Amino acid sequence: MEVKEFIKVMNSGAAITAESKVHECMHMLSQEALRLTAELNGSYHSPEETRMIMEKLTGKPVDKTFTLFPPFYTDCGKNLTIGKHVFINSGCKFQDQGGITIGDGALIGHNTVLATLNHSLDPKHRADMVPAPIHIGKNVWIGANATILAGVTIGDDTVIAAGAVVTKDVPGNTVAGGVPAKVIKRIEVTR
Repeated sequence: MEVKEFIKVMNSGAAITAESKVHECMHMLSQEALRLTAELNGSYHSPEETRMIMEKLTGKPVDKTFTLFPPFYTDCGKNLTIGKHVFINSGCKFQDQGGITIGDGALIGHNTVLATLNHSLDPKHRADMVPAPIHIGKNVWIGANATILAGVTIGDDTVIAAGAVVTKDVPGNTVAGGVPAKVIKRIEVTR
């Protein structure tokens, strides 16, 4: 299965049957991601070298304004889209097979987890997976140790508090925190 076809299937939201061709492709892409993240995390790399490894990992251009502090982990890389002026701090873990889009100016804190896959609740089909994308808007700040779950959209200019577990969409210009995360207050944006 070609990567483009795999991404199309994953972005459709259809359940992925265990041991199917799509599932096999998931494992193949995971092996490539493990190799590339081991290269990234195994020694020091200049910002330019880091971006080059991320371009291999994602299979698309990464803007020169992107910054990443390793270690960084992902299970795929190919369904990850990163905007301009994005900063990802150390220890982040992205499960991007279901699709992750990070808007311009986003800041992602230490040890953030972005998880885009769920397993079937039916015990007979527990190994089947259901993908749902995560969309992070422009100028979002995600605090350390936050977890963003499958299918969540975070609106522009929003802050996710450290340690939050985001299970539902968060509107723009708000601060959300807690487990599960709830909107705590509105942000007055000055332009």
